Amino acid sequence: MDVPVTTPADTTAPTTPSTSADTTLIHRTLAEVGPVADRATAYFYALLFIRHPDLRALFPVAMDVQRDRLFRAILAAADRLDDPDALAEYLGGLGRGHRKYGTKPTHYPAVGEALLGALSRYAPVTWSGEVEGAWVRAYTTISQIMIDAAAEEERSAPALWQAEVVSHDLRTPDIAVLTVRPDQAYPFLAGQYTALKTPWWPHEWRHYSFASAPRRDGLLSFHVKAVPAGWVSNALVHRARPGDVLRLGAPAGSMTVDHTTHHGLLCLGGGTGIAPIRALIEDVAEHGDRRPVDVFYGARSDGDLYDIDTMMRLQRTYPWLAVHPVVGGGPGRGPEGGLPDAVREHGPWKGYEAYLSGPLGMVRSGVDVLRGIGMPAERIRHDALDELSAPAPG
Repeated sequence: MDVPVTTPADTTAPTTPSTSADTTLIHRTLAEVGPVADRATAYFYALLFIRHPDLRALFPVAMDVQRDRLFRAILAAADRLDDPDALAEYLGGLGRGHRKYGTKPTHYPAVGEALLGALSRYAPVTWSGEVEGAWVRAYTTISQIMIDAAAEEERSAPALWQAEVVSHDLRTPDIAVLTVRPDQAYPFLAGQYTALKTPWWPHEWRHYSFASAPRRDGLLSFHVKAVPAGWVSNALVHRARPGDVLRLGAPAGSMTVDHTTHHGLLCLGGGTGIAPIRALIEDVAEHGDRRPVDVFYGARSDGDLYDIDTMMRLQRTYPWLAVHPVVGGGPGRGPEGGLPDAVREHGPWKGYEAYLSGPLGMVRSGVDVLRGIGMPAERIRHDALDELSAPAPG
């Protein structure tokens, strides 16, 4: 069955999922496909590249991360089919982000056909004409939201930026602070992140948070930790030098400060996750706020607190800022030690908003602790867990 996908120039509205009945059918399909997700997504890409070999150049050499992200994106979109606002927000970000890959509206029908082919093969029990119709309606809506979001942003922003490395500061044997100069204005908010690509791995993009609030000189900074087998991170830490040119996608992420409130900020930063926390502190200072900001900075050892001097200098500068280093954590605890436990012990945190940045395990355990002490979910902010949990190293 062909997948109808409209383009921004079309005058007819895209087909929309009928009711929650479509969502129910889609969830049944996903439940059946879940146990064989690796095979289903591999088959999807086989169909896509066999039928449309020209599309292979848009994807990275190693496909493991892309396969997992695709399936998580399908799950996330399916969960939001009955919530148009959430669906538009989630897919709009994906559509805008896909511009940097060179994705065009004409690519979406090919992806949809391959998706239906893979689902029909790996969900034989639940698959039927009715289920196929539900998926066609859902995919048409999903793809159109992404196409429209990309088209709207194209009118005001480039698909990507060239950024020259102007300084490279090796803080530890495996952590570097890079500062780059983009070739044109780069609008972003403190707490956001971007996708970054190096000249040495031209099809590999990795996400890095901005380590400062927007600066008058337009420079951008990133904290990068080289991880085992991490192609991009190792290139940035051990190979990049001033004069090298990187590529940046558009800014993304909603871990930003709400300046319409006077809530205190409770910040948890593990490892290089301290980078966006530092940016949030600068943002609060630049807005002239005097709200309390408590930062819990976690690391394996004292030597891993690579940015502690900067954090303590900020604490001396701003009387509303308190920095709590948390080192180690004893048996059975993660690399950032007892960071969530320290937060619990220093509470309660009534009247605060929480910001978490760092390894997936730390973010998840931190969210659990905060919810356990009664902090409302809408006051807990962090990078999207589907991005954090990408299995391949960066």
